[in-house]
Amino acid sequence: MKQPFERVVDEHGDTVLRVCRAIVGVHDAEDAWSETFLAALRAYPDLPEDANVQAWLVTIAHRKAIDITRARRRHAVVTDDLPDRPSTIGVPGSVDHELWDAVKALPPKQRRAVAYHHFAGLPYAAIAEIVGGTPAAIRRAASDGIRALRAALSAPTPKE
Repeated sequence: MKQPFERVVDEHGDTVLRVCRAIVGVHDAEDAWSETFLAALRAYPDLPEDANVQAWLVTIAHRKAIDITRARRRHAVVTDDLPDRPSTIGVPGSVDHELWDAVKALPPKQRRAVAYHHFAGLPYAAIAEIVGGTPAAIRRAASDGIRALRAALSAPTPKE
């Protein structure tokens, strides 16, 4: 018997939020998270009992991230006011802006590979099914992404 959907949200919500934040950034992560779980709620009754729920949710989050990225490109936002600082509420275990900035700076393929493997814990084969490509290519992208993150985070910061 499948667990109630509320338990799915409790169990996987933090992981999905980390993935969303890594893929679409701080400002759009909560929207992507919400859209992911709304879509998941509608589809949950048809999900097979033996399905990998976490991989299924990351797949949905991946698609919602693509939707948000496409929508952002279509709509220019013109404003004279600077936006408020990004919220860290709901970002499990991290207020490390330097890390999130470094993740955001990764090329999209590396960012997705790092997010899905290291933040969500998905195997490379599952990630290859989500984003396309081979497990070996995803493993390489994740490795290159982690190397780039290590280099960015270990570089000395300029003194003011």
